[in-house]
Amino acid sequence: MTRLGEIVSRPTLFDVVIVGAGPSGSACAYWLSRAGWSVCLIEKKQFPREKTCGDGLTPRSVYQLQQMGLEPEVAANGHRYNGLRAFGFGASLEMNWPDHPVFPNYGYTITRFNLDGLVAERAEHDGAVLLNGVEVVALLEPTPGGDDALKGAQGVIVKEKETGTTAEIRARFVVVGDGQNSRIGRELGTTRNRSWPMGMALRGYYTSERHAEPWIDSHLDIRDPKGEVVPGYGWIFPLGDGRVNVGVGLLSTGGAWKGVNTTKLQEYFVAQAADAWGLNDETCCGPATGGRLPMGLAIGPRVGANTLTIGDATGTVNPFNGEGIAYAYESGRLAAGVLGEALLANDPTALALYEFRLEEAYGDYFKVARAFVRVISEPRIMSACVGLGLRIEPLMKELLAIMSNLMSNDQKGPAEIGYRALVRLAEVIPERAYALLLGDGSSDD
Repeated sequence: MTRLGEIVSRPTLFDVVIVGAGPSGSACAYWLSRAGWSVCLIEKKQFPREKTCGDGLTPRSVYQLQQMGLEPEVAANGHRYNGLRAFGFGASLEMNWPDHPVFPNYGYTITRFNLDGLVAERAEHDGAVLLNGVEVVALLEPTPGGDDALKGAQGVIVKEKETGTTAEIRARFVVVGDGQNSRIGRELGTTRNRSWPMGMALRGYYTSERHAEPWIDSHLDIRDPKGEVVPGYGWIFPLGDGRVNVGVGLLSTGGAWKGVNTTKLQEYFVAQAADAWGLNDETCCGPATGGRLPMGLAIGPRVGANTLTIGDATGTVNPFNGEGIAYAYESGRLAAGVLGEALLANDPTALALYEFRLEEAYGDYFKVARAFVRVISEPRIMSACVGLGLRIEPLMKELLAIMSNLMSNDQKGPAEIGYRALVRLAEVIPERAYALLLGDGSSDD
């Protein structure tokens, strides 16, 4: 690990400086440094560090970790599982992850405490300069942006927490991947589209004899203490180390969960699962923690004259299921590819490709997902969809492929046909169906 003093003693113009060494920033640093570019990756905390998360890796995440050569380390520090066990409205169903020509048919659970440092250290091994315990406090020589463009910058100003040392780190390009509450992103000019989905999640750890089960559990009809269905889900993810990750997530727009006390909701969900999983005060490992998650590319702009935002800092969480890690890895990799092209051509205007590639990768899919979240925010619709679906196994398996974004691009099976139908449906759900169902006439796009 490099100390900030070493950077100060030998001023360097990096090709890219990356703010935040979470999944998106570390993936971006890995792919850039592997290609031979000089990268400075800055993380304000010291690895290993805690991070609030569900700790579940879907096949999409596993694939990205395989590509970075990290699956053996993940397998050694995590727990492999087969698929999803869904519960709701008196029914349950076990579903293996679907077979896919690219993605594996299994996932892992692993705490972010164990995971995030692995990717950052792999980037460092391939040549990136990793600064731990160093906070980016401001942009260096920012230049104006615009309504649809981020500000530019000549680098960042940083401060080492342990010593108080400050320094300027200069770079040809600046990438911001410091999470959903990105202060540097806001300084660049990002804002959230408040009409698009926002997630709220809370999780805690418990010891449990069932810690090594081969399924992650999803409860699709969580209720408040009054017995009313709320727009969200509960989860129990076995970690294989004696513990389970237990949490609740709310997915909605338009204030559908305004006034819901997530702490009370978590307590009520834990009480519902207590007997089956051995959850109680004695097995609780500490207080639950949580946060908000902008979804479906809700944060923008994403491109400036020489700046980009990635991962949660640009709202890449999947609204269908609240998954963020896979999309963080993927957006970091997409950004690295575009940055490489801009560096090779010595042409910053090539960064415009990033917006195009994000839209190509996620545009239609996230549009469908945003519409889906709006519709299921109505409890009557949620009850009908889940109550029926869990009793029709083929339908639920196809929905699992869609909601986890594990459809096959080179096959025309039911999931692909259903997805294309959903793309068309997304054009009318927000304006017509949602207005008819909820009577508010609001529009998604």
